[in-house]
Amino acid sequence: MQNPIAAAEEVANLPGARSTAALVRAAWPIALFVFSFVLLYGHVVVKLVHDWATDDNASHGFLIVPLAAYLAWERRAQLADTEPSPSPIGLVIVLGSVAVLAAGTFGSELFLARISMLGVLAGAIVFLWGWRQLRTLAFPIAFLLLMIPLPAIIFNQIALPLQLLASRVGEQTLMAFGIPVLREGNVIILAHTTLEVVEACSGIRSLAALITLAVVYGYFTDPRTSVRMAIVFSSIPIAVVANALRVAGTGVAAQYYGPGAAEGFFHTFSGWVVFIVAFAAMLGVRAALVSGMRMASRMRPGLRSAA
Repeated sequence: MQNPIAAAEEVANLPGARSTAALVRAAWPIALFVFSFVLLYGHVVVKLVHDWATDDNASHGFLIVPLAAYLAWERRAQLADTEPSPSPIGLVIVLGSVAVLAAGTFGSELFLARISMLGVLAGAIVFLWGWRQLRTLAFPIAFLLLMIPLPAIIFNQIALPLQLLASRVGEQTLMAFGIPVLREGNVIILAHTTLEVVEACSGIRSLAALITLAVVYGYFTDPRTSVRMAIVFSSIPIAVVANALRVAGTGVAAQYYGPGAAEGFFHTFSGWVVFIVAFAAMLGVRAALVSGMRMASRMRPGLRSAA
């Protein structure tokens, strides 16, 4: 009769058993991290998702997490080829991020609590696998920043100037059309109606959505960091100008077709049209950049030979 201990050792040495044991050893730290993360950040995530669902300025957050997960999945081969080198500094990063969570929770500052999630994620990667794995996943983690709404104090500092800019452009455009207009702050007074450029019309909503779209579009269409950054930065003035022109167009339509042109379906539809135009302008920026780079590369051999 075979010794039970020897039989158990023989089973444990089988290739399938060894791979299963290795899988369990690799999985338990991840399971422990997920459990701890849910315990610490469950209430933060629930409130964040609620904001995505109820705040139009943050609704693009629903797209960020699956896109970030896909970007991380794209790097799976590179991660598999990288030798793990866990660092205890990762634990320091995790503890520091948890301290930020505590400060945000006790101070009722949602932004701090939310931003600390990314610190915990980065620290956990360093602690479990190492700095090289964190460098590989740096872009997907940084991309998650776009899912976090700006704190109110910063949001208001951006929204109000955008409201005034859109109002000023609307006023100048109406005057160019020969339409009598009076502007008081963000209120445009016409002969038959009054238009108020409220926060929702400031353009900050389309600005956040267009920046997110620019990051994704730049990443998937061009491997060059310079082109990607140019696309992202160009989306800011494009969004601002497009929204200002939308306000101006709404004023012109309200003057000639009545107040109904500034509200309801026409107002919503114009928002979509302007966003599509803004995205088309962003495509044009990339096309111009690529064309300019090609021309520059063709001119370099000629310049060298002339020198």
